[in-house]
Amino acid sequence: MAEVRARVALNVGQHSHIPAEIVSFSGLKDGQEHVALIFNKADELEATPLIRMHSECLTGDVFHSSRCDCGEQLNECIETMHQQGGILLYLRQEGRGIGLYNKIDAYVLQSQGMNTYEANNHLGFADDLREFGDAVLMLQALNVPKVRLMTNNPSKIKALKEAGIDVDMVVGTQAHIKAGHVGNKAYLETKVKHGSHMLDIKKVAKP
Repeated sequence: MAEVRARVALNVGQHSHIPAEIVSFSGLKDGQEHVALIFNKADELEATPLIRMHSECLTGDVFHSSRCDCGEQLNECIETMHQQGGILLYLRQEGRGIGLYNKIDAYVLQSQGMNTYEANNHLGFADDLREFGDAVLMLQALNVPKVRLMTNNPSKIKALKEAGIDVDMVVGTQAHIKAGHVGNKAYLETKVKHGSHMLDIKKVAKP
């Protein structure tokens, strides 16, 4: 069983100082230092809080890479939860679980014409190595059995439901529509065709 280890108030956000609380945990299973960001105090969250499971993406979250929409999704989540409250589970699963250096190797292959899944497979990895068991433990430690899940990824919905978390509603992200990066439209199309992500590619902004 996971337990809350520490809670610290801090301000977050790309363009503003949004109050939040960062939470660390003990008893997680995969050895990674996952954290939760709680917007609004935990005792003020509604019975079915808005949740996002966001996998770490250094190139997108920090360096605003044009190869993905991860940073835009993270910023959208923070702004939305600033308005509505919620819990952001920040999971240390870089590159769909293959790690940062392997992800950069995959970028090289993508530059040679492979899509993101083909590149991972060429390096000897499955399409997606991420697991969400620790996310479930984090929600349980925070006493959250029922959620509104912010995602376009059906595998995240399935993972929570199979673990006994009640997904009351799915809230799609819209960052991909606004991003309009030169390099990421093919990436988004691949996520739809290969990963069954629920994205409306027709609405993607042109760069």
